[in-house]
Amino acid sequence: MNEDESALDDPVGQSLRGRHAHLARRLGRAATYLPDVATFSAVSAEPGAEDWADLAALLGPGAFADMFGCPAVPPPSWEPVFRLEGRQMVRPGGGVPDLAHATPDSGVVELGRESVLEMLDLVARTEPGPFWPRTRELGTYLGVRVDGALVAMAGERLRPPGWTEISAVCTAPQARGQGHAARLVGALTARIVARGDRPFLHVAETNTAAIALYERLGFKTRRQVTFRGFRTP
Repeated sequence: MNEDESALDDPVGQSLRGRHAHLARRLGRAATYLPDVATFSAVSAEPGAEDWADLAALLGPGAFADMFGCPAVPPPSWEPVFRLEGRQMVRPGGGVPDLAHATPDSGVVELGRESVLEMLDLVARTEPGPFWPRTRELGTYLGVRVDGALVAMAGERLRPPGWTEISAVCTAPQARGQGHAARLVGALTARIVARGDRPFLHVAETNTAAIALYERLGFKTRRQVTFRGFRTP
């Protein structure tokens, strides 16, 4: 199992150059995901004017560039769209979360292409973060159904070497407080660990309830992250 955490310093770039290369568009040292997969973009560790110009050419004029946790700031001609303080959390060691009376896969189903419209609807109602029609192609997505209706889900997003990010953890308002999020994170953790990766995730600093849940499931804060988005000239 890969214990190297350096890949987590640039999870978007590492994913686009590695296991998500088939979902990437690249020009020079700039890269971004295909439309409808994700808006995350990456440049080199110390980007110059040419790198930003290449990314602008990839995205097109007036396009949104989600730079995720990239510490570099684009030229002044790029319009700031948002800034959000958050944290990156990892789960040290092996094993899966202790879910007390439930096995990690209890009541959990895998979500395929036929579930995309339901997934988009749940995301629209709960706002866990960016999710697009092809986001599920980034990895495995799991859900919980009640009377056939999708009420909770979580999935795999960024995949730098040795790691898999857990993301899109959300539960419909009427189904909260029943342990669905814990079961989904536990089931994903079990799958990630089984294939030799380690799980990590990102969470907004203001989402104290989610942070408390992840800490109960054994995740520890690795570093603080500032998420930024811009619009190209």
